[in-house]
Amino acid sequence: MQSENQYDIVIIGAGPIGLACGIEANKAGLSYLIIEKGCLVNSLYHYPLNMTFFSTSERLEIGDVPFISHGPKPNRAESLEYYRRVCSTWQLNVKLYEEVKSVTTENGFHNITTQKGNYKAKAIILSLGFYDLPYLLNVPGEDLQKVKHYYDEPHPYFGQNIIVVGAANSAVDVALETYRKGAFVTMVIRESAILDSVKYWVKPDIENRIKEGSIKAYFNSEIQEIKQTSVIIKTPQGILEIQNDFVLAMTGYQPPFDFMQACGIKFQNDEFHTPIYDEKSMETNVRSLYLAGVVCGGLKTNKWFIENSRVHAEMIMEHVKNRTN
Repeated sequence: MQSENQYDIVIIGAGPIGLACGIEANKAGLSYLIIEKGCLVNSLYHYPLNMTFFSTSERLEIGDVPFISHGPKPNRAESLEYYRRVCSTWQLNVKLYEEVKSVTTENGFHNITTQKGNYKAKAIILSLGFYDLPYLLNVPGEDLQKVKHYYDEPHPYFGQNIIVVGAANSAVDVALETYRKGAFVTMVIRESAILDSVKYWVKPDIENRIKEGSIKAYFNSEIQEIKQTSVIIKTPQGILEIQNDFVLAMTGYQPPFDFMQACGIKFQNDEFHTPIYDEKSMETNVRSLYLAGVVCGGLKTNKWFIENSRVHAEMIMEHVKNRTN
């Protein structure tokens, strides 16, 4: 089925798993369109410039396109190059910088409205990721330009008084890297200690830097207000106001639950707000509306990765083909 703006499948999200879904649709001979509100693999693009993946390159491969990296594990730049090559090799039908505004279902078709046009599809795959919606601090001053919810590289923070918010891997990595590039680092942590989930080879490093005083840390503490040249912190010892140039809020990210609910998707009554879907077909409670990738885990964003969710694309396409036949 394909006429103008009408497809067998519309895939929302052009991350690695969204691209994998497009490849499987191509193999199945189904008409498809991938729509992405940002650039290709938008979430990966917003990773820190010097980031190295936990996974080896072969575990990030899709579409039988070899992924060769210079080191044992690929970095951000190599990954961006790889997924550009995948898109070009398969000549995937992708529309970038086109945000989906709504999805409705009528007479067996899904209607997709974007900022640029309207599309119809027999099936939809949501491969949305979770990196676009940071958890906010919800304190006065959070809208100041000095507050960052994404970290790029350490150079801008040389010689600056920075606060890193959080106690998980991202916060620890940012604190250590900026400290070693000449920033004066203070960590503000709600918990009583660095989280046990922090990488085992990094955790002793941050704990020793805190212990020796190279990095200042306030545990069981939280920011109350952010000012242009200072930050007010609530600590067990009382309210403090410390000098500050930048706040790097590494507080984590969440899936676009509001959008998913507007599509009609229902959720389990659990702490992770896990969406309801069939684990064999990846179909949600909405007929012919599927989930793929990290979005399947709800708030448990460390459950699904590229390497263990690539298979979602094959599972979905098998179900779509069987239903079509």
